[in-house]
Amino acid sequence: MRLRGASEAAAVWFAAILLACLFTYPYVLQFDHAGRLDTNDGRWSIWVVTWVAHALTSDPLGVYRANIYYPHQDALAFSEGNLVGGAMGIPAWLLTRNPYATHNFVFILSFALSAVAMYYLVRHLTGDRRAAAVAGLLFAFCPFAFARQAHSQLLLIGFLPWSMLAFHRFMERRSVPRAIELGAVLWLSGLACAYYGLFAGGMVAFGALLLAVTRGWWRDVKYWSMLALAAAVCIGLTLPLFLPYLRVQDTTGFARTLDDSRAYSANLGAWLASSSWAHRWLVPYLQPPYMQNFSEVLFPGILAVFLGVWGAWLGLRQDRGGHDAPLSVGSDVVSGFSRTIPRDIVWLYVLIGVIAFWTALGPKAGLYTLLYNTIPVFSFLRAPSRTGIVVTLCLVVLAAPALIRLMAGRRGAMMFAALLALGTADLYRAPLRMREAPPLPHAYVTLAQLPRGPVIELPYWYERLAYPRHAEYMLTSTAHWQPLINGYSDHIPKDFRDAAVPLSTFPSRESFAILEGLGARYAVFHLDLMDPRTREKLIERVEVDYREYLRPIEKDGEVWLFEIVGWPR
Repeated sequence: MRLRGASEAAAVWFAAILLACLFTYPYVLQFDHAGRLDTNDGRWSIWVVTWVAHALTSDPLGVYRANIYYPHQDALAFSEGNLVGGAMGIPAWLLTRNPYATHNFVFILSFALSAVAMYYLVRHLTGDRRAAAVAGLLFAFCPFAFARQAHSQLLLIGFLPWSMLAFHRFMERRSVPRAIELGAVLWLSGLACAYYGLFAGGMVAFGALLLAVTRGWWRDVKYWSMLALAAAVCIGLTLPLFLPYLRVQDTTGFARTLDDSRAYSANLGAWLASSSWAHRWLVPYLQPPYMQNFSEVLFPGILAVFLGVWGAWLGLRQDRGGHDAPLSVGSDVVSGFSRTIPRDIVWLYVLIGVIAFWTALGPKAGLYTLLYNTIPVFSFLRAPSRTGIVVTLCLVVLAAPALIRLMAGRRGAMMFAALLALGTADLYRAPLRMREAPPLPHAYVTLAQLPRGPVIELPYWYERLAYPRHAEYMLTSTAHWQPLINGYSDHIPKDFRDAAVPLSTFPSRESFAILEGLGARYAVFHLDLMDPRTREKLIERVEVDYREYLRPIEKDGEVWLFEIVGWPR
């Protein structure tokens, strides 16, 4: 009995979520009380997903008015907005009001989404469910994804195959509904991750030009008008949500330079680096003097490389008329190599893979410099190496003809099971790193019950390399959502940098003067984060020198909460 429609989707999603829980162990066991708390990027990721889920369910129009860098109004736009990730976390946030459960729900769901999207892409191109299942495994759990454990937006690689699925559906029926679908999916890809939105748009644009030539559509007015409709839908939906980034760029000059991207360009070491148990033994050999330092993890996996190259060779050998009979999702799969990807589509993924590989090498290789100088949105990006995930996508799609060949015949079921086992052995890297959350200081419980007012938290990290430590305060702010004067993001505002040193001395006359201009109301002191000498001097200033300006609210434990009730003259 065949699985069709909703039954197939339910089975695919169930299998994908089960695999995601297995590959991301122990996330499912420490769901509501742990995360990547060993890195400030990990803390930031938990905060941003939770903030967006909170804002979308309480004040959707104020989602960009994040509670950091007070009084900045578009503080969310100083980094990736994570709007899709936060939206995905809404069910967990509404049920638990727990930042760890909200983030970890999105974390696990992101892997499942990637597996499902690649499954349906290969399923659509080949009609072969078994090849699609193996492809979903190889793509969703590739080393690139696990290297992004502390960056939730970069886990949403599933929007890349989803965009290509919408593209192929549009190419088979160039109609208004399919054009709207394509534009909407590209829009969601950009909201999920700016990098992936750019990559998806580039792949679709290149594919549209290539197929216009190979299929003789370049004179077809309807073809170009439907593509224009798709672009209009994408741009029309994106522009309102992109305006905060344009305002930030206008007022702060927030942009990336070519020099910024050099440190985030791929080299040979990056293409061989992996944290999977089957490959990680190679990492020590990637260090000098044997090879340049590597800044990324881009190895696609042994099976993806081998099967992708073999499948591309098989696909390019087929008859040139292969594109004349596009496959429908419900079509039967016959044995052997008779149902495979059309030849021009094989060329499409080969060429996209080559372009992505070239771009990942960064400014020195030339192509990235050309794109930076000709496509304005590239000024927002700094990591060319992230196009490496597009190389993995192309290899996995191209692997489909090889997978179909391997699973043909009476032993197909046995070979299918073997390929799933080999894919798991190739990519598995659990247990993932996690750290349990410390108990929430009672000062934050109290702060959540107080009237709204800007908060400064001390120590106020003022050295450039210490800025990320403000992410700890951002994470604990999920317990009260008061506006923070503190903050950490990709872009650090100039006024924050200028005021960091004097604010680090609070309470002092200079810091009081700055905070008065900001309308600050509360101060939280983390005595446990101070060395003994700094702690002793702080207590003297708080309890003796400036006690008439600071009203104690919470002094139990190592985290003290005060209200600022006056300003020294």
